Amino acid sequence: MNIIKVKNADEGAQKAFEIYQNVIKGGAKVLGLATGSSPIALYDRLTASDLDFSNMTSVNLDEYLGLDGDNDQSYRYFMNQHLFNQKPFKHSYVPDGKSGDHEAAAKAYDQIIAENPIDLQLLGIGRNGHIGFNEPGTSFDSTTHIVDLTQSTIDANARFFEKESDVPTQAISMGIASVMSAKQILLVAYGDSKAEAIAATVNGPVSETVPASVLQNHENVTIIVDEAAASKL
Repeated sequence: MNIIKVKNADEGAQKAFEIYQNVIKGGAKVLGLATGSSPIALYDRLTASDLDFSNMTSVNLDEYLGLDGDNDQSYRYFMNQHLFNQKPFKHSYVPDGKSGDHEAAAKAYDQIIAENPIDLQLLGIGRNGHIGFNEPGTSFDSTTHIVDLTQSTIDANARFFEKESDVPTQAISMGIASVMSAKQILLVAYGDSKAEAIAATVNGPVSETVPASVLQNHENVTIIVDEAAASKL
């Protein structure tokens, strides 16, 4: 693991942007993307740059079940607002949260990943160590699957919704094996609420109780953390 410690999220976004610049100029064709607050400053830099994504493919980690792409809390909507509208990709894939057959949608997404091997996968991390929506206890062998969100994840996401009862309780997510299939992985984490998860990811045993700890087994992982998130390393 390559650990990059920065003063704050803004400096972290700049470091992440430089990594993206290098892999894209190096010939990367497929980017695995993430949502949440951590990547927004990175996406701001990507949209302001002269980088061209028109011949590239993006594959997003996850989507809430029950929300279509027009819902302003869906991850498709988030990606459109923060990146795709300004920097269109040739293909931009986000799991289908409104499919009538969720298991079939998961298998179809696995096929998309197989046909578009990910050059660089972006990750955030949950307070409980989840990556994507792969909650503690998720098998390291998992591929795209339906997830029952833990209460801690629902609580963390409630700030984005008008009331907690509006927060979806399920999602469709790339699995841990799907994430680990990427050639390179970049995880970004900011704030003291992520310190325990980062410490367990980097220094703890590799265990399904801390999904992100599996990253210790990947040969090309960079973790960008600010001072607060790195405080327990």
